[in-house]
Parts: sequence; structure tokens; C-alpha cells
Amino acid sequence: MILRRKCLLLLLSIAAAHGAEKERPKFSPGLITDYPGRQAVDNVTVAARAYVRDEQAKTAFGKLNPYHHGVLPVLVLIHNGTDQTLALDHMRVDYITPDRKRVEATPAADVRFLSAPDRPEMVTGPIPGGKPRISKKKNPLNVWEIDGRAFAARALPPKDTASGFFYFQVPHRSGSALYLTGIRQASSGKELFYFEIPLE
Repeated sequence: MILRRKCLLLLLSIAAAHGAEKERPKFSPGLITDYPGRQAVDNVTVAARAYVRDEQAKTAFGKLNPYHHGVLPVLVLIHNGTDQTLALDHMRVDYITPDRKRVEATPAADVRFLSAPDRPEMVTGPIPGGKPRISKKKNPLNVWEIDGRAFAARALPPKDTASGFFYFQVPHRSGSALYLTGIRQASSGKELFYFEIPLE
């Protein structure tokens, strides 16, 4: 009887998770050829776009615009036009400011901790020190879209495209670029030439 209850609870939780997944809006980055900011090297094309404006952010993050909370999302698309699988597990992505300073990407799993909710308020009274009042305000960056839309591909098969967001703690400025290194051929380990994509 206990085993049946556990199985039933497990099935219900899986069904609930599946239902929640179906409710999540889909995000389509479109075709890589639609991006003016792109570069091709040895039949590998990389495109990038910074998501700053509210209407851009809404398509990927719903009501949240991470840029209003100090986090710049940059969408990256990589198309493998070669006949070999590409290894992306050592890929490094940096934001290059107009004065050539590099800003490393913040891991998607860490973004939720960047904008902490309000600190507990102190209620003053006759007892010195007061009593902490816990704020129930949710951290705005603690949403599934941040991790769920992050770039996660570790390998890219021939003739395929991978896409996802990288996150930077930097104000976006005209003249900035995205710098990618570490894309390798999976079979030989040979690293491809770097990519530098303007972010206008």
C-alpha cells in the first residue's frame, strides 16, 4: 500500500512537471542569417545579439528584463557548416567594451544570486536592536528562463545549430563586441580561429 502511494505521488509530480513545461512559452531565435552581427570562419558561423530593450527581453524572459537588474543577456547562435562535430565544452565567451576591456560571462546558475531581495527590516521597540522582519519579496532574477534559456550545448553535430544566452554584469555600450575562443574539432582537438562579433 505504501509503495502504491509513493508510485502515485511520483507519477503525479512527473505529470505536474510536464504540465508546467508545456505552459512555458517557446523561444525561437530565428535564422542565423537574420543576424547582422555574425562572423564565419572555416564554415562555422557565430552570431550574437544583446538583449537590452523590453520588447526584446519579453520574447525570451517574459515579464523580466534582466538588463534592468544589472545583467546583460547576449544571445549566441553557432552553426556548424562542416562535416565534423565541434566540441564546445571549452568555449570561452567574453564581452569586449569599446575601450577593449574584457568582461567574463557569469554562469547562468549564479545569475539568480546577483540581485538579492531586500534585506530584512528592523522593527524598533523598547528592546534595543529591534526584531528582524523577513521580506517576502522574490528575487527577480530567480526565474527558470535564466537557466532554461542559457547556452548549454557541449558539442555541435555537423550541419546543426545551437543557441542560448550568456550573461554579463556590464552596461551595454555601442562599439562593444563578443569574443569567442575555444571551439574545437571534436576528432582532432584542433581549435578554430577566434570569433569577434560586433554588438550594435
